[in-house]
Amino acid sequence: MSFKQTEIIEISKMKKEIDNKLNLKNIKPTAMRQLVLQVLTEQKTAISLPELEQKFEKADKATLYRTLKTFQENKLIHSIEDGSGSLRYALCQDNCKCAPEDLHVHFLCTKCNQTFCLNDIPVPTINLPNRFSLESVNMVVKGICSNCKK
Repeated sequence: MSFKQTEIIEISKMKKEIDNKLNLKNIKPTAMRQLVLQVLTEQKTAISLPELEQKFEKADKATLYRTLKTFQENKLIHSIEDGSGSLRYALCQDNCKCAPEDLHVHFLCTKCNQTFCLNDIPVPTINLPNRFSLESVNMVVKGICSNCKK
């Protein structure tokens, strides 16, 4: 098998995985949704709408925003208010329902301004007064990431 054939097979496999992720969340796989999900999958940190717009210079900004909104409504991604002034977006873990017990801590590096999901660190339990109900918690820890510490 040639390098080109191997590459085509890999791309086909990746497209199937992306379509599968969309279908599992009841999201119709359109070309823009596939491309946005591929970019989000490749990210190691959360990404803001302006950063995403830079990656899709020729795409309609409203379409990008609607894509993110659809992904968030269907619990494929979650948004993070990290104090940087821009909402950032990151993929949810496969079994995430975005319920309070699925919430995790985020880390904002004050040097490179990247936001990381710390999926293994749950947000502490918050005991609210009677007749209060928890819908979301935003816990952002700020410091210097391991890349910037080098």
